[in-house]
Amino acid sequence: MTKLTAIPTNVITGFLGVGKTTAILNLLRQKPSNERWAVLVNEFGEVGIDGELCNSQLGQQGENVFIKEVPGGCMCCAAGLPMQMAMNMLLAKAKPQRLLIEPTGLGHPREVLDTLGADYNQELLALQATITLVDARKIKDARYTQHATFNQQLDVADVIVANKSDLYQPEDFSNLLVYLESKGNLSNAPIYQVQNGELQPQWLQTKELQIKSPLSKSLTPEATAHAHHSPSANSVELLSEKTLPEEGYLCLTGSGDGFHTVGWIFDSRWVFNTEKLNLLLLGIPAERIKGVFITPEGITVFNKADDVLTQRPGYESDDSRLEIISDHALNNTELTQAMMDCLVYR
Repeated sequence: MTKLTAIPTNVITGFLGVGKTTAILNLLRQKPSNERWAVLVNEFGEVGIDGELCNSQLGQQGENVFIKEVPGGCMCCAAGLPMQMAMNMLLAKAKPQRLLIEPTGLGHPREVLDTLGADYNQELLALQATITLVDARKIKDARYTQHATFNQQLDVADVIVANKSDLYQPEDFSNLLVYLESKGNLSNAPIYQVQNGELQPQWLQTKELQIKSPLSKSLTPEATAHAHHSPSANSVELLSEKTLPEEGYLCLTGSGDGFHTVGWIFDSRWVFNTEKLNLLLLGIPAERIKGVFITPEGITVFNKADDVLTQRPGYESDDSRLEIISDHALNNTELTQAMMDCLVYR
């Protein structure tokens, strides 16, 4: 058996709703057809939906692409153990020519890089560019610029990508440049404006990193401290067993870093009304909503960011799932009943 060594590895980071998954999908569509790529996705929510979204959107283009999720908060927590275990399983299965890692939008990229650069990964991984996506419109919002994770994502970037540039006002990109200059980031990393997460494959190799010791050793305790995500009890066990309670759905909640998450997994026999789902999700105030549903029209994928909801056909899904991330507590009972009201039959 050939030993895996020096796998080119990139971290693709950015805050909630900036378009990381879309950007990774664009990279996957551009990969050489004969190469095997692996993607490790970390989710703030509990139910694990990004893998479904990626596979659904790639369809036949997903050949030689292997995706694994680490749900339930920041994968760097607990000394990086969830991340290391998931990564080892993924690499053993995929034996890839490249590894892409997408931390949650509320994840802590310095700690993720610490784990990747630890001694036990030195031979296995060859760390290349860390790419940070940012929405320049958010520079006007103190909820972003005063959030430690948002700033840390910019601090660790080897490449900064101003995504969603087609939605910018004339001053938005200039405001971003001024902000980066004030933080000392402007001279450290090239910055590009793109639409729809259109990353260029050559950016992955912008900088070869040689990390010989954990990054956090050079940081103060205050700089690396963070509030850990609080998952619902037994969520990991329930998800791994793929079992649902008698009522036919599972509702899981969590919180951390000033945000709250609630997610559902519904019985694969349940069918939802597309129009009712659209109206319901439009009316829920949240930072991020992602859903994959079985409907009379087939699999339907919903995506909401910046208060804009999109829906499109999916390819396949083992069940229906929904994840909501909000900066305020959510009424799980009311939301669950609202979901039930969207059912065609079960």
